Amino acid sequence: MRHVVIGTAGHVDHGKTSLVYALTDVQTDRLPEEKKRGITIELGFAPWRVNDDVLVSIIDAPGHRRLVHTMIAGASGIDLVLLVVAADEGVMPQTREHIAACRLLGVKRAVIAITKIDRADRDLGELAGEEARELLEQHHIEAEVVLCSSKTGEGIEELRASVLNAINQGKKRGPARRVRLSIDRVFSVHGSGTVITGTLVEGALQLGSDLRILRNKGEISSSVRGLHIHGDTRKRVKAPTRLAINLTNVATDDLRRGDVVTTDKHVMPSRVLDVWLDLQEAVKRGTEASIFIGTARTTAKIQPLEDGLLEEGQLARLRLRTPL
Repeated sequence: MRHVVIGTAGHVDHGKTSLVYALTDVQTDRLPEEKKRGITIELGFAPWRVNDDVLVSIIDAPGHRRLVHTMIAGASGIDLVLLVVAADEGVMPQTREHIAACRLLGVKRAVIAITKIDRADRDLGELAGEEARELLEQHHIEAEVVLCSSKTGEGIEELRASVLNAINQGKKRGPARRVRLSIDRVFSVHGSGTVITGTLVEGALQLGSDLRILRNKGEISSSVRGLHIHGDTRKRVKAPTRLAINLTNVATDDLRRGDVVTTDKHVMPSRVLDVWLDLQEAVKRGTEASIFIGTARTTAKIQPLEDGLLEEGQLARLRLRTPL
């Protein structure tokens, strides 16, 4: 069976979580504050068996402008983005911001779901779809458009078909020798101990596998006590997939979002990172920027490694506030 990871993106209150529920019958808003306010605050997760051969892990991300960092944490490692745009509002500021983030994360393919079509004229929905598709094309992301309603069920089957078509057109990930997973949740299960979750973006794991957990406070050694994909117990798993790992000899207080699980013997945390610049706007020497790697987040000063201004395509050095 093929495993695929899909992330939602789009402006707040455009219906991402309702659409995930219509597709999967899973309510991804689990926090009391989310239910009270009616908006997504934290990452949500849902399994979706598109057909007998494809199991999708959906990562439902918040759309509020103050939670872009959480959206990026969820989008890291996805194969496909499900861009949600409300027919009665069209492309909005966070629609644009999320699309830009997806391009920088290397996403090449999308499906645009024009939701709430039951509340707007079809012509208005089609116009919103064209605007969203043109915007994605500017960022070199291919996309199909589907008009749908989570409330009435209109277009849901067409959306399923478009997602499957996009998956089939996308390239399968090649095998990788090392394991790489950035932690996004840490919790304890009675009788089992510490459990972490994240998107396994590289490699394969099995029961008993030895692990390195890299933190900015130092490294922890552990091993795999249990493996679960959306609640199903597995003896062996391979990327890409959403994954829960039951760890040995680790306390929940020792781990946090952004820590990295790997089998690579050579990777180490660093405060210095050299990068090629892909600029959305002009940047001055010494600018402080927010840095996102996997599910980790910090800030850094940007310094050029060549004489002159910071320019597109130039090599620059990031000096990180905390090691990643």
